[in-house]
Amino acid sequence: MNRRALLLLASICVLPVAANAQTTAPSLSVREAHEAAKAGKLVLVDIRTPEEWADTGVPEGAIKLDMTGSAFEVRLAALKLDHPGKPIALICRTGNRTSTLQKTLAARGWKELVDVRGGLLGNPKDKGWLAEGLPVTSYP
Repeated sequence: MNRRALLLLASICVLPVAANAQTTAPSLSVREAHEAAKAGKLVLVDIRTPEEWADTGVPEGAIKLDMTGSAFEVRLAALKLDHPGKPIALICRTGNRTSTLQKTLAARGWKELVDVRGGLLGNPKDKGWLAEGLPVTSYP
């Protein structure tokens, strides 16, 4: 087995972190996420479905990775290996799925995952990507 395959396997088979792990998960506004991604400081990942990408477009520079896909976590681990040391910022429609997913993956040992608050459409607390007028690319 090559080094990349071993690292990938190790990253998805980690034990849950201790109960005293960080309780406040890192997050960014959509504007902060856009600026950081544009500057190459993080990897922006759109975890929505292809139907959602077609409906609203995809944030400019985001990697499309459908969280309902069977190989989602494996593909996310590969992205982490391809971009060592860079946080991965997760964006969805309103911020609900990314927040939940971030916590679920943190319990499995994932670090450096950032929730993009508000997602594409926004929510009562946070303006979304579209409301901020940030650039999108069409899908497909």
